[in-house]
Amino acid sequence: MIKPYLPIAAIAAALLVVLNGLLLIPAASAYTVPIAVLALLLALFMLVLSFVVGPKTNATPAPVPAPAPAPATLQPPAVAANQAEAEIVAFFALLQEKGRLVDFIMEDLTGFDDAQVGAAARVIHQGCSEVLKEYFRITAVSEAEEGSQVVVPTGYPAEEYRLIGKLTGNPPFIGKLIHKGWKTEYVKLPRITKTQRLPPIAPAEVELS
Repeated sequence: MIKPYLPIAAIAAALLVVLNGLLLIPAASAYTVPIAVLALLLALFMLVLSFVVGPKTNATPAPVPAPAPAPATLQPPAVAANQAEAEIVAFFALLQEKGRLVDFIMEDLTGFDDAQVGAAARVIHQGCSEVLKEYFRITAVSEAEEGSQVVVPTGYPAEEYRLIGKLTGNPPFIGKLIHKGWKTEYVKLPRITKTQRLPPIAPAEVELS
């Protein structure tokens, strides 16, 4: 009764060797846990098989259940998304630090008159303008005066022009410039490489007495 078990044991041993070999490959490092679990199950299977074959060679062995499937690997959250969200918050922090933009937006303005809102807007405009000029290089899409006639040439970048009104035929198109548009040629915001949680836009300030 031993011979029928020899091919099964050989296959299990070969699979065990393959799984242990995978643990030595750097590319398989993300699957270390499921490989180790499967290797452990195979080792237990061979141990059970040795007991079945050894002392009870003349008895009909009980059926051995198939190894349980390896648990699904849970992928970690994407770092790029967290990084992008953190950098967006950091950008708002710059606008808050230089121009108090978030204070202005979150404030209920119903109790202020137009003169007070206008005075606050000047401070916000100056501070936020400094941030944009320091961390972005912003230029107009069209150098023409708003309200003047312009020509949208053949092969124009579609993302830089929004054509409104009656659109017929093929470019070049002639129309009135409603808004000159804006674009940026580079961004040099501070990069956040690793973060466990989103940074604050502005810390709470506490004056100690």
